[in-house]
Amino acid sequence: MELGLHTISFRPPLTPSYNRNIRLIRCGIAEPSGVPAPMGQKTRYKDGFFEKAFMTLFARKMEKFASAKDGAAKGWYDYESFVDVSKRVVQGRSRKEQQEVVREVLLSMLPPGAPAQFRKLFPPTKWAAEFNAAITVPFFYWLVGPSEVIEVEVNGVKQQSGVLIKKCRYLENSGCVGMCVNMCKIPTQDFFTNEFGLPLTMNPNFEDMSCEMVYGQAPPPLELDLVSKQACYAEICTMANKNSTVCPKVQF
Repeated sequence: MELGLHTISFRPPLTPSYNRNIRLIRCGIAEPSGVPAPMGQKTRYKDGFFEKAFMTLFARKMEKFASAKDGAAKGWYDYESFVDVSKRVVQGRSRKEQQEVVREVLLSMLPPGAPAQFRKLFPPTKWAAEFNAAITVPFFYWLVGPSEVIEVEVNGVKQQSGVLIKKCRYLENSGCVGMCVNMCKIPTQDFFTNEFGLPLTMNPNFEDMSCEMVYGQAPPPLELDLVSKQACYAEICTMANKNSTVCPKVQF
């Protein structure tokens, strides 16, 4: 099966008026089409050294918070084992506790003083929002799959600070609304907004597993967020409550 190598190309945002084109990366997808599989089918990936290195780094950081498992991976982690660690972190924890674990993991991966330095380098400006959107595409493809920079409107201003994730690899592999919200959306929003000082809103679409990230836009309180009313993936989530109209892991 052929695996295409896809070049990432974008101009660095040296000035606010730099010319931008849509940037797209196809994250080592092993599908013949080169794009994510349709809804209801799991996309096949062929991960290389760097993808597995990131998976292993994150998984090992999370292992100390995860419930014990016989035969847990000791060497390299693949994506399935990375998601398995996430599931074991979720077990027995409230949504707030899950989110705090992610925060601790993210902080543990940064050198001392990194958030303060980020705030100096990237104050909450249009330029900073657009730059972070541009680097999200290549640096997070291992986690979420292929994505592209899109134009969004923030506080009445149109800017290239949106990222459209085509079909989130993490949601696709976990099959869990609660894990999407508590292990990705909320802690990532909070980390950028509160630790880095750069507002970020993430809008997952549970109909097709896509997700829109909007840098520069402050996230709404969870009680006003549509995800707080989202039902489980009853047919694919092993932790789903089929009798509940709302995923129990996003309820207050």
